[in-house]
Amino acid sequence: MDADRIAIAKTCLDAAHDGSLSFPEIVGRLIAAGFESYTVDYRCNTQTCYLPDGDHLTLPMPPSAGRVASAFDAHELERLVRWAQASPADYTYVAFCEKAKAAGCAGYLVSFLGRRVVYFGRTAETHVEHFPA
Repeated sequence: MDADRIAIAKTCLDAAHDGSLSFPEIVGRLIAAGFESYTVDYRCNTQTCYLPDGDHLTLPMPPSAGRVASAFDAHELERLVRWAQASPADYTYVAFCEKAKAAGCAGYLVSFLGRRVVYFGRTAETHVEHFPA
């Protein structure tokens, strides 16, 4: 993977955690750089970005508090997504991650091609969110 794409992926990851870019802005930058998807793994604290040719980049994420709960709560994840989309003053991506883990989310896959996010639990239960129109 070339240095420019690595820098963009790292900048986007850092921006999610420090709040300097919104999810739509991050998605736009990653798409413009040629990425087709990325996966966040809360158990490994990593984010992996994928190119169409199979090349990928795995970056360490800052650790977040708590562990992934054993029970997967799709309704709570949906509520958390709506909270993130509304972007109220109390929203941060770090808080989202902590609350998602408490709701049993082990990670999620963002598909730019499919325009959706698939959240998954430790037992492979899933909740799918489509990108807003």
